[in-house]
Amino acid sequence: MKRRDFLSTFAASAAALWPAVGHAQEKPVPVIGVLDGGDPGPFLTEFGRGLRDLGYVEGRNIQIEVRSAAGKSELLRSLAEELTRRKVDVIVARLTPPVRAAKDATQTIPIVMAPAGAPLETGLIASLSRPGGNITGLSITSVEASGKRLQLMREMLPRLQRVAMLANAADPISHFLIAEAERAAASLGLQITPILVDGNQEIETAFAAMAKERVDAVIMQSSLPEKSVVVLALRHRLPLISTTRSAVEGGALMSYAGRLADAYREAAVYVDKILKGAKPADLPVQQPTKFELVINLKTAKALGVTVPQSLLVSADEVIE
Repeated sequence: MKRRDFLSTFAASAAALWPAVGHAQEKPVPVIGVLDGGDPGPFLTEFGRGLRDLGYVEGRNIQIEVRSAAGKSELLRSLAEELTRRKVDVIVARLTPPVRAAKDATQTIPIVMAPAGAPLETGLIASLSRPGGNITGLSITSVEASGKRLQLMREMLPRLQRVAMLANAADPISHFLIAEAERAAASLGLQITPILVDGNQEIETAFAAMAKERVDAVIMQSSLPEKSVVVLALRHRLPLISTTRSAVEGGALMSYAGRLADAYREAAVYVDKILKGAKPADLPVQQPTKFELVINLKTAKALGVTVPQSLLVSADEVIE
């Protein structure tokens, strides 16, 4: 074969191979599935910030698929299964019911708790240091902080006697939360009225029952539909304490909890490690180290509550 013919044949063969080689070298963009039981907006804002800090840009080197039950807990399982069928690379689930739904849907796709309450007690993980299985992430101490919330509420409302504990019937940590609140209430001379609800209609009925029971204030569980609870608490003129800052921004009287914004951003760190090859079973679960007290002075004024100077001084933020 002449040299010229050989070069022509080689060039044609190489040209035919280049598209296939180039295609083989293209890396698929990782897909993150986000599973939320309520309003994912506050989470997505901070989680997205955390991803950007790590060099991820949605649409360029990462894709995010969001599924929200919008307060309808019965939808969580089907939404989790939908993400599983989508074959996402990792599922980020906010709060315990979505984490539970994700766990029931897959034992292979990595799941990041962002965060979840009482993951040990509810059997989501084997231990904090070595969670095992396909779940890791962040734990929130909503149960352990119950006593502190009651203390703050007593300081805010000196005549406080009866407190309604509005809990999510679909959340496996509800009975832990109620039990801890009852233990703390006994030492403070307070009475806890547990009310388990499932869905917006039951929440409305619950507030009507609170009026008949003449409760003085309400503590809400964070996995409940936040906006609905805040609106009803304001309508019934009941002081509401939450575990989320966003509830106070929406009109709740105050909140005390670990800094959820930090947890939301830290969830991105877990995702980054998993996408780079780390196994969830080997990534220790983190617990909050910073707690914040947020008070809404506008709500206090509307309810006729005088906020003690001691609380104003100790608050991390006062919304006016």
